[in-house]
Amino acid sequence: MDFGFTTAAYVVSAVLFILALGGLSGQESAKRAIWYGIVGMALAVAATLTGPGQGLWLLSLIMIAGGAFIGYQLATRVQMTQMPELVAIMHSLVGLAAVFVGFNADFELNRVLAMDEAARESLTGFAAILAHKTPVEINILRVELVLGVWIGAVTFTGSVVAYGKLAGKVNSAAKKLPGGHILNAAAAILSVVMAVWFFNGGGFVALFLLTLLALFIGYHLIMGIGGADMPVVVSMLNSYSGWAAAAIGFSLGNDLLIVVGALVGSSGAILSYIMCKAMNRHFVSVILGGFGGTGGPAAEVEGEMIAIDADGVASALEDADSVIIVPGYGMAVAQAQNSVSVLTEHLRKQGKSVRFAIHPVAGRLPGHMNVLLAEAKVPYDIVLEMDEINDDFPSTDVAIVIGSNDIVNPAAQEDPNSPIAGMPVLEVWKAKQVFVMKRGKGTGYSGIENPLFFKDNTRMFYGDARESLDKLLALIR
Repeated sequence: MDFGFTTAAYVVSAVLFILALGGLSGQESAKRAIWYGIVGMALAVAATLTGPGQGLWLLSLIMIAGGAFIGYQLATRVQMTQMPELVAIMHSLVGLAAVFVGFNADFELNRVLAMDEAARESLTGFAAILAHKTPVEINILRVELVLGVWIGAVTFTGSVVAYGKLAGKVNSAAKKLPGGHILNAAAAILSVVMAVWFFNGGGFVALFLLTLLALFIGYHLIMGIGGADMPVVVSMLNSYSGWAAAAIGFSLGNDLLIVVGALVGSSGAILSYIMCKAMNRHFVSVILGGFGGTGGPAAEVEGEMIAIDADGVASALEDADSVIIVPGYGMAVAQAQNSVSVLTEHLRKQGKSVRFAIHPVAGRLPGHMNVLLAEAKVPYDIVLEMDEINDDFPSTDVAIVIGSNDIVNPAAQEDPNSPIAGMPVLEVWKAKQVFVMKRGKGTGYSGIENPLFFKDNTRMFYGDARESLDKLLALIR
């Protein structure tokens, strides 16, 4: 049968996926980019079902329908605040799929090798591809298979732990078993030993033990990373899932899976590196479970937090000419983005300059705040990145921080022993007045104390962000 359609469809799908990635780099082109991705994936699935190895139509359609139903349910029920953990758990499914596909490829390879020449000639699909491989190609296939299973297993448990930390089901603090990094190194060395054994006739037992070691590495690696680094972790796990898919693509001889896996893997790695630079963290340190750290205890914060009510904030906004709003995860939790949009509209109608300052790692997922503000119809042109707006705080009358902690923490510049020492932050404390909207006096998700809350020009506007903003709107109107 001629599979020219499959090859052509894969090429078109790959182009659409590249266009989707390119479009996601801008807010205005993101919606169009999503449709590129949808069409590309639909075409890829159709081409795969009609390409080499086709068959089992009823089972395939049942599985597709089941996956579509579950995906729809998740998409309609998951809140924007839960998007980071949803992404993490989706990565775990990619990793688990890579493990299962790798196991199945090994089973199929052993089955084909046990056949005689006459029986192999009657094979079809993936089995036929295996039957015509040379001994060198079979060894290469085993290498690809091991890489796919190992990376997939690391991705699976790592993503499950990341999901637990993001969802609050697992303590966000960095925790390691006795031995710390030595355990990870030992497991990695044993993984290499198991791989060598597998290549030399170890069979399924060697592959299974290698998988167990990889599952442990994924678990222990991410458990050793604190909440402040979770945005980088989610991005890095995205990269791992891409490389796992690419390795399995080589095993299956699926060109599109190789291309898509490489796109996801490389883009995730690049994003993780960019985020590490934005946080002034060493890339290798983060992905190895927080290796390194500060040389001593963080400085004690002195003073007291001074509270203010809605009347006080309204009065300050009335007198202000320029306002910068810094959104954080607390805004997402309170679903206050629409109230923020209305407040922005009213202040701008009064002739005031209102802009938004977005830190590269604001929230718990790259671009989290941008999506929320776009959803609330905040104009794109007043939403600025940290590098574009940080120098403007000294000339700003009022800075409003909504549910942010680490990204506005002056300890990053003032305390060399702080867990976030050296991390570039939004210098909100340089504004004439700073209002911090928080639920309470806690340290937040990462557990790091923030000296900003104790500064003379800072006032704490306590309460649920949406309720507090609604009170403020009533006064301003």
